[in-house]
Amino acid sequence: MKKLFKIQEKLVPEIVERAQQRYNILRGIYYNQPVGRRALARILDLSERKIRNDLEFFEKNAFITITPSGTRITRIGEEFLIELDEYIKELRNISYLEKKLENILGLQKVKLVNGAVPADNIKVEIGRMASQLLKQEIKDGDILAVTGGTTLAQVAAEMTYSPESYDITVVPGRGGLGENVEIQANTIVAQIAKKLGGSYHLLHIPDNIAQENIHPLITEPSIQKTLEILKKANILIHGVGTAEDMAGRRGMNEKEIKELLAAGAVGEAFGFYFNYLGDIVYSTSSVGLNLSDLKVIEKVIVVAGGENKAEAIIAAVSNVYQDILITDENTARKIISLKGGEAEAGAE
Repeated sequence: MKKLFKIQEKLVPEIVERAQQRYNILRGIYYNQPVGRRALARILDLSERKIRNDLEFFEKNAFITITPSGTRITRIGEEFLIELDEYIKELRNISYLEKKLENILGLQKVKLVNGAVPADNIKVEIGRMASQLLKQEIKDGDILAVTGGTTLAQVAAEMTYSPESYDITVVPGRGGLGENVEIQANTIVAQIAKKLGGSYHLLHIPDNIAQENIHPLITEPSIQKTLEILKKANILIHGVGTAEDMAGRRGMNEKEIKELLAAGAVGEAFGFYFNYLGDIVYSTSSVGLNLSDLKVIEKVIVVAGGENKAEAIIAAVSNVYQDILITDENTARKIISLKGGEAEAGAE
């Protein structure tokens, strides 16, 4: 199959370009619907003439509906978009990159969003891919733990309502950082549970709490109950942050952040700060899952995207703690390059 794609690309290169364009247009409709032609052309940086021709093609094949309020994608179009994901992946040789990254990080599976997606939509695409993967992985009786953050919030936003309810329990993996309520674990947990038809428990406790205040809080009955359920979680999905960004979010002052970076910290997960070699150089007191807990959880999925997170992923992601990584093509290429590998497949 890969050889056929390569032959096609050499023989009729405009087909590849046209396929990518139509993919981006259909994606643009999916994320901005209902959307007018002029607005869609501006979003995708294409001429209205090009947009018009492809919209006619999509409407003829029942992938979209065009109404006075704007263009919407149909159920057939959504299903075709998923098929297109795989086609574009083969066109861009993403499967090779996934295998390469699996070997470098020692993970069971790596899933990549294609790099032709506009940078502003990378996190959205990661959320969509992660939500689809979660639905494939979960089963009745599971306890799913979820952390907070902008990427996890996108996972919840992109998850569609399940036609059949799952008999699962969703719980926060950690306390909150006192940020926007939309990206706190409690909010994300409730969204995911409702869309899957499962139940959920919340953890009303800050993540960056002083050590001396932890014990009185965790003995409170409702918090204790959630923590007991959390310890039985068999699936976890979490994010990874850069050390500097997470230190700021956790309320460290400028002097503390400089000392942290001077110690070599580049990535953070679960309040632990890692250097480029994956060694822990600093940790914060917190309530919820610990790194050691990840070793016994059946399936651990990590989501993180953007080239600025390449070093953080190298530092904080390994087969010691995680099983599956969902990121994007450009970040994968940067990780492979940083690790001294080639980001292109050899001749076949």
